Amino acid sequence: MSIISAPVKAGGAQLLVHPGEDMKGDMIVVAAPRCTLLRVTEDLGLCKTYQDGNMTAFSFEDRDNFCNIDNMQQFLTLAERQYIVKHELDSMRAMEDQRIPGVPAPKGKLKARESILQKLEKAGVIRNITPLHDQKLLSVLGKQWYSHKSLWGQPLDSIHAYFGGTIAYYFSFLDFYTLSLFPPAIIGLFITFFLPSANFSSANKTESESTPPKDDDDQPSVSSYMVQAVFSMLWSTVFMELWKRRSAALSYRWGTFNLAEQFQEPRPGFHGEVGTNPVTGRLEPLFPEWKRRLRIGLVSLPAVGVFLGLVVMGMTGFYFFERLVSGWHKASGSYFTAVLLYVPSIAHIVYTNVLGNIYRNVALKLTEAENHREESSFDYHHTTKVLVFTFFNNFAVLFHIAFFKEDLPLLRKRLSSLLIVTQLVNQFTEVVVPFLVDRFFTSADRNLKEDDPEVDHLQAQGSLPTFPGLFAEYIELLVQFGYLSLFSCVYPLTAPLLLLNNLTEIRTDAYKLCKLFNKPFSAPVANMGVWQLAFEVLSFISVMSNCWLLLLSPRVKELTEDAGLSSSKVLIIAVIVEHVLIIVKMILALMIPDEPDWVRIKREQIEYHSMQAFKKQRIASSRVADKLPLKA
Repeated sequence: MSIISAPVKAGGAQLLVHPGEDMKGDMIVVAAPRCTLLRVTEDLGLCKTYQDGNMTAFSFEDRDNFCNIDNMQQFLTLAERQYIVKHELDSMRAMEDQRIPGVPAPKGKLKARESILQKLEKAGVIRNITPLHDQKLLSVLGKQWYSHKSLWGQPLDSIHAYFGGTIAYYFSFLDFYTLSLFPPAIIGLFITFFLPSANFSSANKTESESTPPKDDDDQPSVSSYMVQAVFSMLWSTVFMELWKRRSAALSYRWGTFNLAEQFQEPRPGFHGEVGTNPVTGRLEPLFPEWKRRLRIGLVSLPAVGVFLGLVVMGMTGFYFFERLVSGWHKASGSYFTAVLLYVPSIAHIVYTNVLGNIYRNVALKLTEAENHREESSFDYHHTTKVLVFTFFNNFAVLFHIAFFKEDLPLLRKRLSSLLIVTQLVNQFTEVVVPFLVDRFFTSADRNLKEDDPEVDHLQAQGSLPTFPGLFAEYIELLVQFGYLSLFSCVYPLTAPLLLLNNLTEIRTDAYKLCKLFNKPFSAPVANMGVWQLAFEVLSFISVMSNCWLLLLSPRVKELTEDAGLSSSKVLIIAVIVEHVLIIVKMILALMIPDEPDWVRIKREQIEYHSMQAFKKQRIASSRVADKLPLKA
């Protein structure tokens, strides 16, 4: 407690701290005084409402000209105040080598410049750090959010104020993405039920390859392929460009579009030999870059390679059982064997999901072992590992079926199985499981605590599980976006199925966040970060994917054969069409600015005023220096 309340120069956090009110006496409550809140607000580069009504980068020297400056609960949101407390706790560093009282070595040894909070957590002195819920605000938010009877609309500003920027941006993107699914869903339904279809079998099919049931021979016509392929390419481009504009507008509204680029302190999990940082000149843990690269090259990359090999092994097993079951169906033609045709796909879907969950834990351990100094570097390497594997794990078999086996009926069956099984699993885990947990476990525990007046409400909040983060949620949306943008021309019902899933996803994710987990800390952010880049990469790949899927459709092959075009000429035409579509995509991206004009003007105004304020401060400092008396 004395360290937490100590000044920053002494290695403390300069926070308010007092014992908790629980019966066991094992809890302390930490808050930030007004001066700390204002100092960190300026350090983070947050923008607040100025007296003229515009959002302006907060300046401590000019604090009296900002609205609501006398009321911290109105000036800063609950999420911002709680994040500032966590930010200051994380910044605590030991000023010299010392021992943690009551903790035996080596856990009790604290090195100079080592993170105090991280060390106390590892030593078991601190078990959990939890931002407290405001039950009144949470109740009001729940009624506006997951309990709202309207099918559409989310209280995004209230979500941002209560849960913070990271959470708010996820739900903003989910909201925007779900709304954007309506056009492709309408197109998909129209193609499926109103455009004529063509009966054909897959080209280049041999006796050893799979023979889908007759239902799968009924595929969209070439006009349907063309409409869906071109629309998917245009939709994914326009969607991402409009989202960037939406994201820029939200960052202004939430005061985060001018976040300061700071020199990053070592992240809490970073360790190494104590030495002098060549940049800051301060003592802190140092870790050689060559050691980190060695760990990446000799440990991380081979481990990722092993998991990619497991993906290939799963694909091999899928193809083996697919041929086996197809042979049974060809021999008997019964309804039972027709149902069995979907078993290999379902089994492989379960395999890839289990493998993905295991890999995410392994990727986190590998990144921790690499020992990155900055939090941003850690997040980049961790996310990159997961994204590479996720793309390979979820899309490799689809690309192989489409472009190597050239079996579009099998691709359609596989994609439909993926969407249906995934949606059933998601509905069970996202709706049924949370309801059962809250109904029979959380509610019973909550009622017990309410009946016992001696049980402290702080202890009750701390008993909930830690929020697992949004990594899995973003991965789910990314895979969805890949199915839609890359392969929906083969299965036009992709968008309608995703739309149905997401309409419930919004409410269930909100319900779990409010009812089943501890309130998470959420940093101020200006966008989705690396996830936005991942969606843009898939959007670019969709141009090539849809172009080649259109070329591989049997009806297009028949048309090229009837026209007497050789395979080399068809390939040249396909490459030309692909490049034309890429150029169209780039033109669309250039025509739609990444941010609205009014946001750009506001940002440039803030940059100009900040530059003018810096000039005035420098002139004032030079005048003061000129008036100082000189000593001989």
